[in-house]
Amino acid sequence: SGNYYNQGEIRKKELEQSCCVLGIPASDVTVIDHRDLPDDPAVEWDTHLLATLVLKHIEAKNINLVVTFDAGGVSGHANHISLHSAVRYNVCKLLWVPPWAGCRVLVLESVNVCRKYISFLDVLISCLLPSDALFILTEEETEQAKRAMRCHRSQLLWFRQLYLLFSRYLVVNSLRLL
Repeated sequence: SGNYYNQGEIRKKELEQSCCVLGIPASDVTVIDHRDLPDDPAVEWDTHLLATLVLKHIEAKNINLVVTFDAGGVSGHANHISLHSAVRYNVCKLLWVPPWAGCRVLVLESVNVCRKYISFLDVLISCLLPSDALFILTEEETEQAKRAMRCHRSQLLWFRQLYLLFSRYLVVNSLRLL
């Protein structure tokens, strides 16, 4: 629930507002608030527990595409890395076991800090490097993503303000199949 600074309820509301900006209805937003999955950048979550919760969600929503972090977690955040591990743990089930047959998993590639903060200039580099999917946002989509990020007021520290200005992830995202 994002309760690292005892702001779980605030962050849940911010997530709903952000999703609204992106056109995602509140009914499609699920917040997991589990005592064994604390929002803490230093805590690795239990892979099996998280894998079970993710798989239940995929089944309940009939999801056929999962997009998650890669092993670097984009920012090195232990919780992001744990999510990647849990989804990776489930890949065989996602691909072959009904009712999830056909569910594919894409992972967002982490890039080095130089590429992370060169904004639209990374489009050129990303086009030259191999990836299974490359998403380049239009100017309108980039502005929409920024508006969605600004909904997370409790998390907009100085470095996230820089992220809004310079991050390539608001312009280009390279993904690969897991």
